Amino acid sequence: MGVRILRLLNRPDRIASPHPLDILFLSVLEFGSRTFVFYLHFIAPPRIIYAVKNQRQQAVVEAFRHAWLGYRHFAWGRDELRPVSQGYKEWFGLGLTLVDALDTMWIMGLQEEFEEARKWVASELNFNKNIDVNLFECTIRILGGLLSTFHLTGDKLFLDKAVSASHCTLHFYLLISSVLNTIESFGKREAAEAVTRHVRDLAGKTDGLVPMFINTQTGRFTRSSTLTLGARADSYYEYLLKQWLQGGKREQLLLDSYIEAIGGVQKHLLGKSQPNQLTFVGELVNGELRPKMDHLVCFLPGTLALGTRHGLDPSHLHLAEKLANTCYQMYRQTETGLSAEISYFNTQSDAKQDIDIKPADRHNLLRPETVESLFYLYWITGNHKYQDLGWDILQSINRYTKVPSGGYTSIGNVRNRDNPQPRDKMESFFLSETLKYLYLLFSDNLTLISPDTHVFNTEAHPLPIHTEP
Repeated sequence: MGVRILRLLNRPDRIASPHPLDILFLSVLEFGSRTFVFYLHFIAPPRIIYAVKNQRQQAVVEAFRHAWLGYRHFAWGRDELRPVSQGYKEWFGLGLTLVDALDTMWIMGLQEEFEEARKWVASELNFNKNIDVNLFECTIRILGGLLSTFHLTGDKLFLDKAVSASHCTLHFYLLISSVLNTIESFGKREAAEAVTRHVRDLAGKTDGLVPMFINTQTGRFTRSSTLTLGARADSYYEYLLKQWLQGGKREQLLLDSYIEAIGGVQKHLLGKSQPNQLTFVGELVNGELRPKMDHLVCFLPGTLALGTRHGLDPSHLHLAEKLANTCYQMYRQTETGLSAEISYFNTQSDAKQDIDIKPADRHNLLRPETVESLFYLYWITGNHKYQDLGWDILQSINRYTKVPSGGYTSIGNVRNRDNPQPRDKMESFFLSETLKYLYLLFSDNLTLISPDTHVFNTEAHPLPIHTEP
């Protein structure tokens, strides 16, 4: 049983809006014996004036072009570049790196590269495939990248491709009985609010902290003895705040859940290392704090800082600054100046160093979370030290991960500067997130894709904040 598109309509938005070119997209779909109507609202693109790039921004652009050189020569139209072996790897078969990098090229003003990529999207990007994909990754990278690029450019090609992608991802939701029943009983907004209320009221939380898994058939949390802000849980907390912001601060349930969760973090997950008293976010395992912190958790300083920009507890900014320092130390205290995927913090009073890294955790995937938080903190505080920290990280990236023939590679050992053990893989988020946040961090123009007007999804794709009543 599949999804059949009955009709697609585009018409001008009839709702009063400060953006006269807003578009309201309507789709009507049939799933078995049921028919569903979905409305997707997109705000017209902003007018972006590209200032002359400063020296640090130009260094980021050069890094992007070098990464793109490898992708274009050895992996064009494929999902991921293998820069060392000059090959590629397929994951979804959807040109993942290319689609994920579209809005980065546009923001950096790389028009020649962008136009070539646009031609590939127009002629080659096709979702009519019988393939297995990761729903979360496909949504944040493919759908997010297309929607963001449409918003920035106003080019309807990207909207049409995004709609095609959304119909494919919708199929996943329609196969889940609990979600199907919710969609069938309510309209789109009411369904989203009902799901939000359902998650909020689920048993099994600890002061707003949630287990990592929900049973798709029962709609309940699965049993878990670990509470973490790391892998498989991080985006939940990030999106509580960002969905509230993007929706025009109307969905109080999201804000309440976010504030409760941050209270839970402060109560259960914070610790101090020895000897330098670094503040870290650990994991709660069977009621005990485990001093393990994924690099992924380094999204939190930026999210905390963003909340204070919108009137939340000012003490969150102080916590954000302390956590950002910890995340930077996760880089600084390694031989390569690059953070490991996972760090453990010493809490014993006689400890000689704050951070330990286990052999299995020494890899670095060129992740963006630390430079993301540095961007938010610089944007909010105006303190240039955050730009300097980001510059240090970029120098280490160029020194230890740059591949001469084109591209950048993840590495297997951040503790060995002589042999960091290249892993021969360039993740798409290096172009979509890491380099984009570095470029914005170094900008002299704090209004360039401002978080006052945009929410960055968890793949760093900027989407507009809705302001109409």
